[in-house]
This record gives sequence, C-alpha cells and structure tokens, in this order.
Amino acid sequence: MNPFIQYFVPQWLSITFLLVIPLPFILIVLFVRKEAKKGQNKLALHVVISFFALYLCYIIIASANGWFKAVSFPPKVLLFTTFPYIFLLFGVILRTKTYKNIVNNAPLQSIVNLHVFRIIGVFFILLAAYNALPKSFAYIAGFGDMLTAISSVFVAKAIENKKAYAKKLTFYWNIFGTVDILFTAVAANVLTKISIDTGSMGVDTLAVFPFCIIPAFAPPTILLLHWAIFKKLRQFSS
Repeated sequence: MNPFIQYFVPQWLSITFLLVIPLPFILIVLFVRKEAKKGQNKLALHVVISFFALYLCYIIIASANGWFKAVSFPPKVLLFTTFPYIFLLFGVILRTKTYKNIVNNAPLQSIVNLHVFRIIGVFFILLAAYNALPKSFAYIAGFGDMLTAISSVFVAKAIENKKAYAKKLTFYWNIFGTVDILFTAVAANVLTKISIDTGSMGVDTLAVFPFCIIPAFAPPTILLLHWAIFKKLRQFSS
C-alpha cells in the first residue's frame, strides 16, 4: 500500500464519510419497507436490514484484519466483497419472487429516487483534493455520480407528473448512470494495474476503511437499481 494514503486523508474527512455513508442503506431499507408492505412481504425488510448489518460488520472486520491491504490485481477489496456481493445480487436475489414482486409493485419514480444517494460521489473529489486519488479518475467518477444523483430528482418528477418525455428521459438518464458506475469500476481496476506496473498513484485509498465501503457496496447495488429501472421501463407508459 502506498504510504501517502494515511497522510493525505484528514480525520475529519473519514468521520464525515462515516456520518454520511448510512444514507444509501437507510434509503434502500425505507424503500423496501414501503414496497414490501404492499405485497405482504414483511420478511423482506428484516432480511435486508440483517444483511446490511452483517455485511458492514464483515467489511469492518476484513479491513481491520488487513484483507484488503495488499495491492493486487484485481484489488483484494473486490475479491473479498464486490465480486461475491454482485454474484449474490444478480445470481440469487434477482431470481427471487420477493425481489420481483417488490420491483413490479414499486413506482418507477421511487426506484429512480434511490439514486439520490450517489451524491456521496463528492467524496471522490474531496479525496482527490488531498491527493489520495488520481484527479482524473476522481473528477469523472465523482461528478458523474453527483450529476446522476441531482438529475434523478428531476427525472423522478417528470415520471410522477406523467410528462410526455418522461420515458425517454429516464432511459437516457439510466444509460448515463450505468455507464458512469461501469466506468468507475473499470477505471479503478485499470489504475490498479498501472500502479502495480509503474508505481504511479492508484486507488489504494478505496481499500482503506472507511472508504472501502464504496467499492464493497456501491457498484453492485447501483447496477441492480439500474437493471430494475430498465425492467420497469418496459411496463411504463407515458
């Protein structure tokens, strides 16, 4: 791990991140709570809460024990968290009746609104300001997330108000958000490989607690939400 990480990440930034990172978990739990009631799937809420709690504990324990510390390709944080999590979501959860019922019952704008938590992408930019992330990567990923988050409010409003352009707007917004998260994931891996080969700055900071929560949680969850929106667009009629 590069030695500059601990020096350039001030304590206030880590604490602020820890105060803000519960936002996506809370929004998803509230969403599941609301939609599960409609389909009488009360168990789903308890499962989601329990899973998030256990997953966060796992991330904390794994980080504390140095599982993500070694710089490797692919990064250890992906091997121990992101890859298993995305397999769980798309290989198991996506196929369950409960998931299908919740997505089918949920208004399209409610799923779009969940993306407001991507405002947390501002932390990419803040980390870059302290030279803890490559600036080109951080600016594209950070501003992409922030733009997706802010625009989600207007997209959801267009759907709710049944605007004639709502379906097309949602489709293109969803493509943009998907490309943004895929770019972030791919670019992080490319920079890791370049860092190993040349000794240049990589994205090591994202393997350090608490920022390791980002790759461990965000890409699979965001991709699942985008997938759900694409599915809902087939049902949506403007």
